Amino acid sequence: MAMRGWPLIKLLPQKTNFQFVRFAKLFGALSAVLCIASIIGCFWPGLNMGIDFRGGASLEVAKPAGQVLALDDIRGSVSDLGLGDVQVQGIARRDTNVADGSTAVVRFQIPEGADQTQVVRRVEGAISGAVGEVTYSGVEVVGSKVSGELFRSGLIALGLAVVLMFAYIWFRFEPQFGLGAVAGLLHDVILVFGLIVVMRLEFSLNMVAAILTVIGYSMNDTVVVFDRLRENLRKYKTMPLREVIDLSINETLSRTIITGLTAVMVLAALAFLGGEALFGFSIALMFGIIVGTYSSIYVGAPIILLWGVKRGGSSDEAQPVKLGMASRP
Repeated sequence: MAMRGWPLIKLLPQKTNFQFVRFAKLFGALSAVLCIASIIGCFWPGLNMGIDFRGGASLEVAKPAGQVLALDDIRGSVSDLGLGDVQVQGIARRDTNVADGSTAVVRFQIPEGADQTQVVRRVEGAISGAVGEVTYSGVEVVGSKVSGELFRSGLIALGLAVVLMFAYIWFRFEPQFGLGAVAGLLHDVILVFGLIVVMRLEFSLNMVAAILTVIGYSMNDTVVVFDRLRENLRKYKTMPLREVIDLSINETLSRTIITGLTAVMVLAALAFLGGEALFGFSIALMFGIIVGTYSSIYVGAPIILLWGVKRGGSSDEAQPVKLGMASRP
């Protein structure tokens, strides 16, 4: 019944027979090269750190109660000053604790060696010229020490997420499944970092949130493929392992394509209509979904093929298979 409302889904073949494992060596080598290049790029030229990790200043901007601040105008006026990453966020009023759109906090970077007081005055002048008469308060400066702690905390959060995902897959499936899943997650995270470097996107806490979301999406897609693989291993005990892997991926392919395309369409709209504040987040998440789907096929599954897997009894235990050396149908 649900299929009738989506006529374009009928264009997807209900059954495919692609030989994914056949090209595992080629795409595995490509992934290795891209991952190495991404790691090198994180150190040279390096990540374009945002305010959260580089340090900067923040101040509150307020109009009289009932008057709405134009956040886009504030963001544009401060961005024109060439101060790097600029963040503008509406907050509740201090006197009423109600978010009525009249108060916002503006975060911006202070160039190295510049006088903080002069930079803050330039920002205040640009905001006043863009939105009219406002009051300023709560000026704070975030030092590099605090920013460094935030950066380390963000990396710890990413590492902890990968470790917990590995433990979950190991508990639900087998060690080789967990190793394949973690390899896919690391692959996705590293390539997203590479995209951030190549596009010179601001690396902020929003980017950390995007990468964590990519980890969750990639794990969800991997679990779907691995779950079908486990079912087929029990069902086809005499079928060569490479054929079982191909069969499992083909059986989940339409679901993967539909889910991925739906998410990418939403994120594309968010990237182009959500403004500058959400552009980097949306692009990173969109790219992560694409590489997450790719890694489930050409990173996680080939590791299982190399290691081998048990099929329920000693007589049906599969041996490790070398890529390109297994028997073909």
